Amino acid sequence: MTASERGFLLLCAELGDGRKPLTPAQLRTLRTRVLARTGEADDLDRALTSADLRALGYDEDFADRIAALLGREQELQRYLSVAAELGIRALTRISEVYPARLRRLGDAAPAVLFCRGDISLLHRPAVALVGSRELSPAGQRFAERVGALAAAEGFVLVSGNAQGADRTAQNACLAAGGSVLAVLPDGLQDHTPETERIAYLCEWGWHLPMIGYRALERNRLIHALGEKTLVAQSHRAGGTWSGSEENLRRGWSPLFVHDDGSEGCSTLIALGASPVQLDELRSLQDLEPRWIPLGKETKNSDCIF
Repeated sequence: MTASERGFLLLCAELGDGRKPLTPAQLRTLRTRVLARTGEADDLDRALTSADLRALGYDEDFADRIAALLGREQELQRYLSVAAELGIRALTRISEVYPARLRRLGDAAPAVLFCRGDISLLHRPAVALVGSRELSPAGQRFAERVGALAAAEGFVLVSGNAQGADRTAQNACLAAGGSVLAVLPDGLQDHTPETERIAYLCEWGWHLPMIGYRALERNRLIHALGEKTLVAQSHRAGGTWSGSEENLRRGWSPLFVHDDGSEGCSTLIALGASPVQLDELRSLQDLEPRWIPLGKETKNSDCIF
């Protein structure tokens, strides 16, 4: 791990020490100021002092906060050592193994990720599946078919590991010999890969408990990691709805919605998602989007880096 990667972790990872890390926007501002003053945007390491940061235009309190984050070297070493014992690997936005598809998120691309399991799954062709926790019989069949087709066609299935559509599709994919990348709203310590064909991914820190906003935040990662995203079932509210509606506005991946006649799915289709009939779903590879985003598509820029 390079000094710059460690600097990113010091600034943007939750290390269990009670210090609040920088947001992606705050990190971008810091890098912009460092670049403007020194010409070296990657120089985000322990060498920056409070005096250096005040010279970059930060007030005393915020300069002290950044310096304190950068001073957590011992805490970071302990955190990474425990992670290594658990088979957990840390990634930053400048790591070679950072998944390129997440750059679709633009300013919302995570600065820090943690992965437990086969990290190569982050770079294989993938489709994403989202959906309600309480499934209708048709929604369950749709999720099962997506999981089985992903395995048959060589796609990694990306999902959120929640009850309902997520687990239904994941189990079907694994049962058919496929691979799964599960994006979690909580930490990785309680999720041991049962097979080399599954990996777990989370943002901010590998030890964090489940909190509602993390479940909503992780939805953007699911939509961006898939070359296509399929919705098994959706109400007109909740995480599936909000993540899918935001995908349509921002253009993270082509969105295909189970055309089950429900209000939620019908509204997503009216907003531009491509309808898919269960009895016509025979190939994921052959799905062609009807792409009508609500707003400007996010570009694959180097927004932070």
